[in-house]
Formats: sequence, structure tokens, C-alpha cells
Amino acid sequence: MRGLMENARWLRKLSADSEPDAHTLICFPHAGGSAISYGPLARALGPRFQVFGVQYPGRQDRRHEPLLGSVAELVAGVLPEIRELVPRTAGYSLFGHSMGAAVAFETCRLLERDETTAPATLFASGRIAPAQPGSNAVHLYSDQELSRHLLDFGGTPAALLADPDFRSLILSVTRSDYRAIETYRGAPDATVECPVVALAGDSDPATSLADLSRWQTHTTGTFTQTSFPGGHFYIDANSHGVAELIHDRTTRTLSS
Repeated sequence: MRGLMENARWLRKLSADSEPDAHTLICFPHAGGSAISYGPLARALGPRFQVFGVQYPGRQDRRHEPLLGSVAELVAGVLPEIRELVPRTAGYSLFGHSMGAAVAFETCRLLERDETTAPATLFASGRIAPAQPGSNAVHLYSDQELSRHLLDFGGTPAALLADPDFRSLILSVTRSDYRAIETYRGAPDATVECPVVALAGDSDPATSLADLSRWQTHTTGTFTQTSFPGGHFYIDANSHGVAELIHDRTTRTLSS
């Protein structure tokens, strides 16, 4: 993987040490998020997995690059590096949280059209199904309204929003990401062939268990759904439980 990672713009390796036959997990962050948000999950998965986080433009080490305002642009950007990575893996899956679930779904659809190996499993976390109408106005909020929304939703430290410089950067990135996800709408008949595992926090204000069930119409493979204690950012407190689920589902898929 050394040659790929030296030139990678979109993928960040989060696993310190992985076994030679480790399953690869490519993780897509939420709106306003970055690759490093999956660091705790990578550590919980351990050496049996090789975890990569997707780094969208406009944040952290890519903060000087232009933001992208559509899901299609995000997919088009990351897809070449994933296509380069896939032949070097011993099997791989995709995990997307919130906005990242939509980006992962559309990425999965294109990968399945390739002649290369398709993903073993798609994990769709904390996100309504692709064709389901959702919010469409958060990216139009004023700075004050958007700041309050982020505080109410969780996941963004109040201290960062209180700092004018950090606040400006956070709001700019988050507004662009919200524009991307709020202008996205998957086709009702859009499907993937791989198994889909939908998961969310049991008190997530943005994704109910009924919302999760609608992901079933977007796969011709098997479908399962589950929930964990917590709100929209339930993964933070359940990284080990989510890691066990990922291990269980990928092992089951690869052995079937």
C-alpha cells in the first residue's frame, strides 16, 4: 500500500498494523467530518481490518482545496483511488455515516459496474434511504442558526464554535456538505447487489428505525438493520459494538 498512500489525496490509512489478509474497510465521514473521525473505530477493529478514512477537500490537510457541493463530485473524486486500492486488498467493504452513507452508496453502485471486485458489504449508518426525502434548508441557515443546529445535533465541540476562526471554517465546510446532501436524491430504483447493513442510534433525531428499513429497497442482496444506544453520533460511545457488528457481517458475507 505504500505507493498508493504516498500519492493519495482522498484516502487516509487509519490502521497502525494490519494482518496480511486483513479485510479492508473504507469509511466515508458525515457532513463537516474528516477521515480521522473514524480513528476510534479503526482501533476497535484491530489488526484483522485495514481501515481507510476518506478525506473530503476543504478540511485539515486539504483545507486549502476548494469545497465540493454535491454528492456526485465527492464520489467522482474518491473513486479513482478506491479503484486503485481494491486490487491490492483481500476483500473490502464500505462504511458511511450520515452524508457519508449516501456517498458510500453511490460509490458502491459505480464499483459494482466495474470489472474489478465488488464490495463485500455496504454499511449505511445514521442516514435515511437514498430515495427518501429529507431536510433541504439547513445549508441556507444563517451562521447563527447553523451554529445552533450543530450544537443541538451534537458532534461539534461548543468551544470550537465559540472561537471566531474555527467557527468560520467549521460553518463553511459544514454548509457545503449540507448543500451536497440536501440536493442529493437517489432514484427509487437505484440498487446495489451487495448486502446492506443499516444502523443508527436508537434516539437519532434524523434517522428513525423506520427510516433504516427503507434501505432494504436499495439492495438486491441481503438486508439487515440494527440500532445502538445514543443519538446521531452514537458511534462515539459504541465503537467496540460497531466493530463487532462489522466483523460479524463481513465474516458471514465472505464465508457464504
